[in-house]
Amino acid sequence: MIGISEEYEKMFQLEEKLWWYRILHERVVKTIQKRYPDRKDITILDVGCGTGGMLASLRHNGYTNLQGIDGSMDAVAFCEKRGFSVTLLNLNEIASFEPDARYDVLICNDVFCYFNDADLDRLLGELVKRLKPTGLLICNNNAFNVFRGQHDLAVGSIRRFVKADFTMLATKVSLHILESTYWSFVLSPMILLMRQWQNAQLRLGWQKPDNAQSDVYLPSEWLNETLYQIVHIEDKLLQRTPFGSSLFVVLSPAG
Repeated sequence: MIGISEEYEKMFQLEEKLWWYRILHERVVKTIQKRYPDRKDITILDVGCGTGGMLASLRHNGYTNLQGIDGSMDAVAFCEKRGFSVTLLNLNEIASFEPDARYDVLICNDVFCYFNDADLDRLLGELVKRLKPTGLLICNNNAFNVFRGQHDLAVGSIRRFVKADFTMLATKVSLHILESTYWSFVLSPMILLMRQWQNAQLRLGWQKPDNAQSDVYLPSEWLNETLYQIVHIEDKLLQRTPFGSSLFVVLSPAG
C-alpha cells in the first residue's frame, strides 16, 4: 500500500472506530495477554505498523515497550501524530534493522500480502532471527482468493492466503503454528456477495480498476456497532472457524 496516501489517511481516521480494526486489535491484545498474562514490559515490534492504530491499542492496554517500522512516509507521519516514534524502513531491507535485537512479540498484520514468494521467505527468515526463543509472531492476513476484489486493487495487495500456505512457510523458517483461524465467518456470505458484485462491476466496465475503492470506510454508527458485536460474539463462541475473509495466525520458534 506504500504510496497510496489516501488509504493511509482513511486508515488513520478509522482504525480506532471501524468494527474490523477493533476486532483485530482486540484479538492481538488477547493473544499477547494469554502468553504474558502478568507483564506489560515485554518488547513488542509492529512490523508494517501502518498509521499506528495497533500500537495505540497496545498503549491503551498498558504496554510500554513498543516499537514500529513501516516502509511508507505517510504511515510514519501518521504514527508520529499518535505520539509514536517509528522507523521508516523498506521491509525488504529489514536485515539492516537492529540485527542483534530480540523481541517477545512481533506483529505483522496484513503485510505479507504485498510480498512474492522469494521476498516473503526472506522477510520471515529475518523476523525469526528477531524473536526470542519463547516469543510470538502474530499476523493477520487476507484469505481465500474468492474474496479478491476491488479492495485488493485499491490497496495493492498481490496475494491471499490459506492455512496450508503458512504450514509450508513456517516449516521453511523453523516456526511452529500455535493457533490459527479464519474470521468473519458469520459475515463471510455478505462479504463474498459484496466482492462478487464489485468484480462484476469491473468486468462490465461500470467501474475502472484505477478508481477501485478499499473497504476502509465507516458505515452508520448502528451498523458499525452491529457488525462489531456479531464478530465479537463469533470470536467468543467459536475458537476456530473454517472460512472467512481473514486468516489470523500465531507462530513461535520451533523447538
